[in-house]
Amino acid sequence: MHTSKRRSSWFTVASVLLLGLFLLRNGSSEPVGGPPQPRPAVAAGQSAGDPLPPAPDALPHSPPRRIAIPSLRLDAPLTDVGVDADGWIDAPPLEKTNLAGWYKGAAGPGERGTSVIVGHVDNKAGPAVFYELGSLVRGSRVEILRGDGRTAVFAVYGIETFAKKDFPAARVYRDTPEPELRLITCGGGYTKKAGYDGNVVAFARLVEVR
Repeated sequence: MHTSKRRSSWFTVASVLLLGLFLLRNGSSEPVGGPPQPRPAVAAGQSAGDPLPPAPDALPHSPPRRIAIPSLRLDAPLTDVGVDADGWIDAPPLEKTNLAGWYKGAAGPGERGTSVIVGHVDNKAGPAVFYELGSLVRGSRVEILRGDGRTAVFAVYGIETFAKKDFPAARVYRDTPEPELRLITCGGGYTKKAGYDGNVVAFARLVEVR
């Protein structure tokens, strides 16, 4: 797929999300104590903390194969996901707890623009791949192994929880002049009837290519 078509498809999805269809369906269990939630001081756009390294040049398109977050001891394969019949971005199969999904209608990790990776926070068996996502801090590294053999390394510059009813799709999915990454899972408050009422979103940008 050409870059222009891929970006066009992505903005169509972002427009759908702005109308109130949010990224992930709710997790199906209620873990004791709940998953970690982002600290208030790690909002994207805040200037606190050491500056991130300058961004390297963008890479050509290549689909991702694995995601690793050393600080969370996370290392998981990636699968391509699209959009389901209801207009939601599909999540990986719920029963595969150590699998995350790359939205194939957006940029590839390391490519110019915003790449998006989603994962479940939990299922009926317990914590899933992105259960610890809310404990990331500014500067946390996210390593994405690409299909071309290169690893795109991103640094987190913000992590926030957004209510699903007020999800800021234009801000989260906006096109960016440098390679950026969003990691998204369910979060916020939880009830057995409604599930999670928000989404945890980590904002990161490319800082290294290996």
